[in-house]
Amino acid sequence: MTTPAQNLGPLDRLAERAETLAGAWAARARASTTVGRERALLRMFGVTGLDAINRPLAWAVVDRYIAGGRSRLAGGIVLPFAMGLVEYDIDPQRLALDVASGAVDLGLEADLLNDPNRRLVAEEEARRLADAATDRIDANRTARRELLHVLGESARPWLGATIGDLEIAGALMSAGHVVRAGADLVQIQVPIGRELAERLRDAGLDAPVWEPGEDLTMPTDVELMPTGSQRALAILRRNLDELAAERRHYVRVAVIPPPLGAPESAVVAAFERLDIVQSDPLAEIVGGRVAPDRALADHAFAHGMLARAGVIVALSAGPLVVAPDLARGVPSDPATRAGRALAIQLLSAALARGNGLPPDQLLVGALPAWLIGEPSPIVQAAGEIALRRALFPDLGLLFEEPSTDDRSSTETWSAIVAAVAPAGPATGVILRRPMPNAAPGLAASRAAAAVTAGLASSFDERVLTGPGAEHARATATAALATLDRLANDGWDSILGEGPGRLDTGGFAVDAIAERTETFDPFLASSDAR
Repeated sequence: MTTPAQNLGPLDRLAERAETLAGAWAARARASTTVGRERALLRMFGVTGLDAINRPLAWAVVDRYIAGGRSRLAGGIVLPFAMGLVEYDIDPQRLALDVASGAVDLGLEADLLNDPNRRLVAEEEARRLADAATDRIDANRTARRELLHVLGESARPWLGATIGDLEIAGALMSAGHVVRAGADLVQIQVPIGRELAERLRDAGLDAPVWEPGEDLTMPTDVELMPTGSQRALAILRRNLDELAAERRHYVRVAVIPPPLGAPESAVVAAFERLDIVQSDPLAEIVGGRVAPDRALADHAFAHGMLARAGVIVALSAGPLVVAPDLARGVPSDPATRAGRALAIQLLSAALARGNGLPPDQLLVGALPAWLIGEPSPIVQAAGEIALRRALFPDLGLLFEEPSTDDRSSTETWSAIVAAVAPAGPATGVILRRPMPNAAPGLAASRAAAAVTAGLASSFDERVLTGPGAEHARATATAALATLDRLANDGWDSILGEGPGRLDTGGFAVDAIAERTETFDPFLASSDAR
């Protein structure tokens, strides 16, 4: 569906405003570090698994180190850790275990860096570890290209299904079912990390932590582990490669990281040859109640890592922002809600581009999840797609089925996708929600794609008019107003002042610092993509 941009509202001003605002945020984000980024760096150096008391090892090491003073976070853990490797002549995993147990104090290693000669030795060790990590990332990117060349892949749109199994044994069985039913993509939810769990508990909120269950139908030779863990994802990747060889089409793996988990998930994706990662800082700020500076810095690191690895980044269609309505006590109209979501999506896309992601590594959500419950979802969907094709002409769209128990809503969503999705590569992915039997949903998506292709070959051009065009123009106007308020009033304009928001700064406001260490072992190879 194509529509002259001048009929859809102030799109040029909208795009320019988003780029300006995102550019100001991005510069600060890239100059900052977070505890998540430091954990991710340790993972890149080979620190994996749990410590002696079953805590995530990278988390335990960083937590113990920065407990010695906030300035330690600003300086980062890379050089003290590299200094420790040289001093004790051990591998990264052994050193991490010793630090986690308290046998080694990295604060002492940090003091050794004041000696210029010892600092040079530590820098050389850090470069060696960084080279090994980037070699592994580059090798996985090459392996993906070679597998795609050998196996081939389905034409876009790729049809996908989300796997709801929490343990790897069940996920392997479900993945086999959906791939044999025709899925080109399998999506996994990554469980929440230790940091988020503790912060949720401290805030008096529920922290759903994975615990091994018991299912007598599962194979007894498969170790119990959460589906989204690094080890489980490595197993799933190998399994899907075997299934792909059987069907002669590459199968992609997509993951949804939890809040505060973007940096580590990016490293896992790069190391285990995952294909698509949701990495949306604005959705994490609005929906996950994460402190804005923390989320922006986390995702700046993640985007750079994923860009190098050749991993596609998926951005949401924008969250439902209701804080302004709660403050006024009056609900907003559909176009205003859609405009806020569009403004946030524009900012996320601008940030991702600024962080180094090229157009072929970006997918943008096509329709907000809550649109199916609006009074005129079909008319609004037509306007939403026209806006996104005009604003993101070089990006693929992601149609993700909303979670609902209403069968009629599911059928309406499938019909809407068939009617409004662009034909060919412009629709990147059609993704179905978790269900016991994914085959009917995948068949419906395949039919929707066929309808879209047939309509595209039968019409020269369709122009948006009437209520759909009115919705698009009102949405664009509301989006511009949202960006203006963000620029003038800051995060209060969309986050409000409720608990966990601005009164505390959001989750993890204390876990970010402006970097004081200028040495970056990855800088030398950062342009070798």
